[in-house]
Amino acid sequence: MMAADASESFVAADHNRRARAFADALARACKRDGTERTLDKPLSNLFRDRTVKQQGLPAGELVHVLEVDARAGWVDVEGMIPYDALVDATLPHGVMPRVVPQLKSITVGGAVAGIGIEATSFRHGLVHETVLEMDVALADGRIVTAAPDNEHADLFAGMPNSYGTLGYATRLRVQTMPVKDYVEVRHRRFTDRHEFFAALDGACEDADVDFLDGVAFAADDLVLTTGRFADTTARTSDYTFEDIYYQSLRARESDCLAVRDYIWRWDTDWFWCSKNLGAQHPLVRRLLGRERLGSRFYQRVMRWNSRWRLLETAERLGGYRRESVIQDVDLPLGTAPDFLDLFMREIGILPVWICPVRNRSDISSPLFPAPADRYVNFGFWDTLRFRIGYPEGHFNRIVEQAVTDLGGIKSLYSSSFYEEAEFHRLYGGDAYGTLKRRYDPEGALGELYAKCVRGR
Repeated sequence: MMAADASESFVAADHNRRARAFADALARACKRDGTERTLDKPLSNLFRDRTVKQQGLPAGELVHVLEVDARAGWVDVEGMIPYDALVDATLPHGVMPRVVPQLKSITVGGAVAGIGIEATSFRHGLVHETVLEMDVALADGRIVTAAPDNEHADLFAGMPNSYGTLGYATRLRVQTMPVKDYVEVRHRRFTDRHEFFAALDGACEDADVDFLDGVAFAADDLVLTTGRFADTTARTSDYTFEDIYYQSLRARESDCLAVRDYIWRWDTDWFWCSKNLGAQHPLVRRLLGRERLGSRFYQRVMRWNSRWRLLETAERLGGYRRESVIQDVDLPLGTAPDFLDLFMREIGILPVWICPVRNRSDISSPLFPAPADRYVNFGFWDTLRFRIGYPEGHFNRIVEQAVTDLGGIKSLYSSSFYEEAEFHRLYGGDAYGTLKRRYDPEGALGELYAKCVRGR
């Protein structure tokens, strides 16, 4: 909880009230029936089948920015605040969170519990590596402060990739970095994947680079994008309505965006997944309007389709099936070219987002061990259509096996098909069991394998 004394501020008092109300609701829910609990919120960035709980935990009030200390380089926030609200609160102070995930609706607590990444990760690591401390509500109603150097250092290290099975972050202190008004970007095209990854490796060492990511449009068509802050510019591009950002990567060698527009450059078209809703057609874009072009709207449409399974029913009537292959996987830089080659041959979903990551954790996360000091995230999000005949999860298992064979690890926000023993070997094993015994001995918050693989 935030520190309180005789002169406790209204901000701190209000936060403590909200956090206590949430923790009490969590304890009541766990005590009542001892079953797993999920958050009651309008949107989720999870893409895996799961049992829908009739009652969620009230998360709607823990959405406030508590303090911005630009000089010290941190911001105190409540756990359920979405990143667009946090960015809007920090930019007027001349700072932004060091790592801002790509979609506006992702929450700060969710980016820690479920892993968050972006184009600053080549320098600053994953979202949880920018957290200085966090308050965590436990199943028994306690709120404890977890930091890398206190009595709950094990919980601090264990929260990343725990998906609410250890507790829920009610407050986090997150590192910030100074910003300028604009971001100048440069796009470099490659036809050879080895040359691409060599250039990516070199760019990671360039002190002038502030942002770094890439896209594979084909095996012989890759684009590496670097971004640098700028105080002034002659002209900026706008990718929030009629123009589409990812299409500009191959059309332009250089570009410039206002800093807020750069931060959310991927949100307008959900990277490129808006194509699945026809939203890249100029007429459809105009009909939808600027306010509907964004990840929140697309998620609502996709959830509606997932609920009623209209597309799935139509495909089955025609003798086809679709398998969602929606994954983010992390590979050591040394094996990244091999993974991309295998992925192109066996899966073939395009485009593929590519983002380098620096491992900067002083305390290793047992539930998401970094595959190397410098590694590469591959993001691919689509469905594969095929004649009925493959077993469930066939293509996802190809991805999982390739990632394991090449020394990598994958995020758990989407469908997983690991055997239980394999899962525990990859994601914490005995260390996770120790954390559960200390912080959730009754198992009221569920178990990671059951939640992420079995959908319970």
